[in-house]
Amino acid sequence: MNSTAGPSPLGASRHVRVFVPILAALVAFAWVALWAWTRSPYGRYIEHGNWIASGSIAFLCRVVPGGNVVVPVLLEAVAWILMTMAMMLPTTLPLFNTFDRLTGERPDHGRLLTLLGLGYITVWGAFGLLAHALHTVLLSVLASVPTLAWNGWLIGVAIIALAGVFQFSKLKYRCLEKCRTPLSFVIEHWRGQARARQAFALGAHHGLFCVGCCWALMLLMFALGTGSLGWMLLLAAVMAIEKNVRWGKHLSAPLGVALLSWAVVLVATHA
Repeated sequence: MNSTAGPSPLGASRHVRVFVPILAALVAFAWVALWAWTRSPYGRYIEHGNWIASGSIAFLCRVVPGGNVVVPVLLEAVAWILMTMAMMLPTTLPLFNTFDRLTGERPDHGRLLTLLGLGYITVWGAFGLLAHALHTVLLSVLASVPTLAWNGWLIGVAIIALAGVFQFSKLKYRCLEKCRTPLSFVIEHWRGQARARQAFALGAHHGLFCVGCCWALMLLMFALGTGSLGWMLLLAAVMAIEKNVRWGKHLSAPLGVALLSWAVVLVATHA
């Protein structure tokens, strides 16, 4: 069967009965897991608490070779992947929806969808580890320079201002346009040959454009608190509207103005 053929009535029915509930369950699982984690004794780890201070995590850090580095990195990766699933999967519903309908008649359809998701999550996971590493370096610099330590609020203001400025960049709009046209994106990159590799590459490629579009907004979590579910929900809603709603691209500039104004107010308040 031609891979570009439209879905049969049976395929459309399966799409509604199987695909949509599974994706919704993944997103719900991510939100519930984050909610439970932030309210557990280990919630401080999402907020970059002291990993080796006490408790079972501290024990793992001591007994695992290189545990002081390995264990925090693994847990931060898990936390970031959960954040990505909770915040970003809803924004990519059109991509998964298009790919699901396109490959619905293939016997390896489920595996291809999984590989698409893994490719997407892998790119966001790599970005998250890089962001966490940069954040750790900044915290170390703050701790070693007393003047910066007393004015640590400047880091948060700088992140907010950066996110505001990026809303007006050409890169933002170029990547946003790719995210807003998933059908043409899939048709452009999907050939149906070496299917497993192409599905993963398609997810990773789309993930790169998604990171290019949303990286500055996601960095706001480091200024607002990576364990704040309220801010996560708000940012997830903003990014979903930008990508999926017809008038969403017109939200970028007002949001940029709002972020820059917020940064100015914070500077004025602290000054």
